Amino acid sequence: MSINQENTLAQPVGITLERYIMRAQAEFPFATGELSQLLRDLALAGKIVHRDVNRAGLADITGGLGTQNVQGEQQKRLDMEAHIRFVRALKNGREACAILSEEEAEIIHIDNDSGNYVVAMDPLDGSSNIDVNVSIGTLFSIYRRVTPVGTKATAADFLQGGRRQVAAGYILYGSSTMFVYTTGHGVMGFTYEQSLGEFFLSHPDIRIPQDGRIFSCNEGYWFDYPESIRTFLMDCKRKEYSGRYIGSLVADYHRNLFNGGIYLYPPTSKNPRGKLRLLYECYPLAMLIEQAGGQAVVSANEPILDVAPTELHQRTPIFIGSTEMVRTLFSAESVLASASELEATS
Repeated sequence: MSINQENTLAQPVGITLERYIMRAQAEFPFATGELSQLLRDLALAGKIVHRDVNRAGLADITGGLGTQNVQGEQQKRLDMEAHIRFVRALKNGREACAILSEEEAEIIHIDNDSGNYVVAMDPLDGSSNIDVNVSIGTLFSIYRRVTPVGTKATAADFLQGGRRQVAAGYILYGSSTMFVYTTGHGVMGFTYEQSLGEFFLSHPDIRIPQDGRIFSCNEGYWFDYPESIRTFLMDCKRKEYSGRYIGSLVADYHRNLFNGGIYLYPPTSKNPRGKLRLLYECYPLAMLIEQAGGQAVVSANEPILDVAPTELHQRTPIFIGSTEMVRTLFSAESVLASASELEATS
């Protein structure tokens, strides 16, 4: 075998998530390593869920449980599997003092009142798609607690607002599994190498294109959308933009993050306050998109990250993606006004 052949076969695999976190931590002289450990714990749980997802056709973890979560949605077996995996990983990591999960109505205390952080998360978004082999994901948001260390975490620790997030991200389980996160210093993407059991830096400093030609929404609700939304979507169609909607939030968002586009979940007559959850779906995606150079808003002049939270499982409309597409959406009529009209008549 020639040296050139050896070099071709032995390409470097890159920087592991573990090593990247350590290097990033070293850049902050007052870092104590707690946040770094939290990210490692989330990555570990993500690896386990990756395994579970890939075994879904072989193991009895698909289908419904016959129960509902706090949102009134039918829980899938894999929802609860993922919930248990992440709660267990965070509990064993001993850095978080409490967790807010889509699958539980109340705050989950994990017997670590000395922890300095709380984590809000959707353990498995889009799990109804697992039965048909469609991409799904995990969303997470991390805050430094505001209540005294040594006491039980309260709702105040989770209701700090989107600007107070210290880290946010998602894990996408698709054709490859990716861990994408930010600590407020750019967006980094890591791809899971299953044979080595490691996430490797594959997409450093992710930036969303400033404009795009993709719109993502559930057009089945077309006649329930505000008129301004229908006008915008009709304009997209006249321009022959591509309509792309998987029905899995993380997957739709991930595609638009890389290719440019806009994801819309407007208010409807059925859900005048929106449907997506503010704390553990919209906040983390909004932090990521702003760090990547895009926008996430509920109206022309109200970024998602500036929405004041009042409830743990609060819902909100969201319009998120490439800056120019978001601006075009709100260049005419305000969607917020339309939302108010819907709420008044519902």
